[in-house]
Amino acid sequence: MIELVIPQRRRDLGGFEVGRVLPAVSPGLPQRRMVGPFIFFDHIGPVDFAPGIPRTVDVRPHPHIGLATLTYLFAGEIMHRDSVGSEQAIRPGEVNWMTAGRGITHSERFERARRQGGLTDGIQAWIALPREKEETDPAFSHHATLPLVEKNVRLVAGEANGVKAPVPVHSPLFYLRADLAAGEQLALPKYPERAVYVASGAIEAGGQRIGQSNMAVLAPGPATIKALAPSTLILIGGEPVGERHIEWNFVSSSKERIEQAKADWRAGRMKLPDLDNGEFIPLP
Repeated sequence: MIELVIPQRRRDLGGFEVGRVLPAVSPGLPQRRMVGPFIFFDHIGPVDFAPGIPRTVDVRPHPHIGLATLTYLFAGEIMHRDSVGSEQAIRPGEVNWMTAGRGITHSERFERARRQGGLTDGIQAWIALPREKEETDPAFSHHATLPLVEKNVRLVAGEANGVKAPVPVHSPLFYLRADLAAGEQLALPKYPERAVYVASGAIEAGGQRIGQSNMAVLAPGPATIKALAPSTLILIGGEPVGERHIEWNFVSSSKERIEQAKADWRAGRMKLPDLDNGEFIPLP
């Protein structure tokens, strides 16, 4: 039932760490670039910020193409600003969904933590757009009310068990948040590719124990997981969209398109966020 288990790899982003899971391309570790259309998966923190953190901890304005970002928090608050004019704080249990398409820029700032400190904990995922939508117009939406598919299992995006979330996805996928008590079981939706990430706790799948901070990629077919302890899980999957190239913040089916995006950012041809245009992250 389990194809492979991917451990998170800690990455320092300059003031806080993330646990990177996808793409899994580190030498000597399990290799997996995507699960369905999901091409990037970071566990933000958890980090307990002290009041007065410097602005250098913030994620300054930066660009994206060819993808959608989905940010979901367990704790804390992040302020999002982008080049289509959005300004939206995201809080626990809410979704910020940003479609980059042909190009967008945005910033993510820890303004509440700067004022009062506190825990920040969440997930950011990137979803590759289908080829016919890679150059769609950029857009942003925020969703504070998300449907339950069953007790303690909430649909963050996509469709599962006949329930559809309000997030405007671009291809067949699902993204669930499940909070299971020890001994509880959960059947996964039927999609070609699926994975479960253990944000906290531990689960059993196919007779194998999966501990905290690990992602289990599941084989096609019926799949049921069991919580071995009180556990918070993120379950993702969907239909594959085909091979994608990823470099820095850019995703595309075309290497040439990524080179064009790099040139555009280097030359200052990508508009900065309307409400946060005083600085930016240079192209590495």
